[in-house]
Amino acid sequence: MKHIAMPHTDISAPNVVLGLMRISEKSDDEIRTLVRTAREAGIDFLDHADVYGSELHQCEARFAEAMQLSSSEREQVTLQTKAGIVPSGPYFDYSYEHLIESVEGSLKALQTDYIDILLLHRPDALVEPEEVARAFDELHASGKVRSFGVSNHTPRQIDLLAKHLNQPIVANQLQLSITHSTFIAQGVSANMQGTDQAIVRDGGGILDYCRLHDITVQAWSPFQAGFFDGVFLGNPEHAELNAVIDRLAAKYDVAPEAIATAWITRHPAQMQVVLGTTTPERVTDSAAGSEIPLTRPEWYELFRAAGWIVP
Repeated sequence: MKHIAMPHTDISAPNVVLGLMRISEKSDDEIRTLVRTAREAGIDFLDHADVYGSELHQCEARFAEAMQLSSSEREQVTLQTKAGIVPSGPYFDYSYEHLIESVEGSLKALQTDYIDILLLHRPDALVEPEEVARAFDELHASGKVRSFGVSNHTPRQIDLLAKHLNQPIVANQLQLSITHSTFIAQGVSANMQGTDQAIVRDGGGILDYCRLHDITVQAWSPFQAGFFDGVFLGNPEHAELNAVIDRLAAKYDVAPEAIATAWITRHPAQMQVVLGTTTPERVTDSAAGSEIPLTRPEWYELFRAAGWIVP
């Protein structure tokens, strides 16, 4: 498993992460098996959110109940969680009061004294950066949160926060897969009039922005065809792409999941792939893509097979 040094932190992070948003109905044994399989594959970075599960903090609590981590075991993993979504609305709340309350709830649910990284979970249109800064300052000074980041934020939204924050933004969790890679594709087709792929969305250049500012991009839904449109792996609607994936999987003697993972980890931005599966075998198969050295021709062949234009 390849590890990266996350800028602005003392964390050596694997480039494949285990997301735990779907464990609410899993038994203790199933959760332990899932986490143990990830650890055996070299994944010691675990991604949570306060809203994962049918009840607030449910998946965080199920993880802690099942794992019962000792102090030394807790120190061996990086725990990341998120705050800001109010599912009963739904709406977003980045107020000082909500962020503090959410973190306190996560600490209790996770049965830990500190969170390694806290992400703001999707942008709040009513964000008051001074409120966020006050919450972050208090959480950091108390030792309850060590580092901070965002999820699904644009460059200007990050700039607005950064103007007021005393802590650096260390991560931005963004949806990314071979087929859902607009923020990569628009750069490839720059200056192509009349081409939809060249349209600049989301504030423009989020990947380059993150690289320039030493913000680690975390790719969620790495096998999702579109915005919650189902996976592309084995999907007949993506026959050309799957043919290339299967051929490369045979070449590297890995499962197709590893090739889909490798397409992201091959990028020089040093991104992390966030897995959402609860199937241990799929975790192992996906983690095998951590260090597969896809060539430039192979990377671009996958890109073209997904339907993107390469001028």
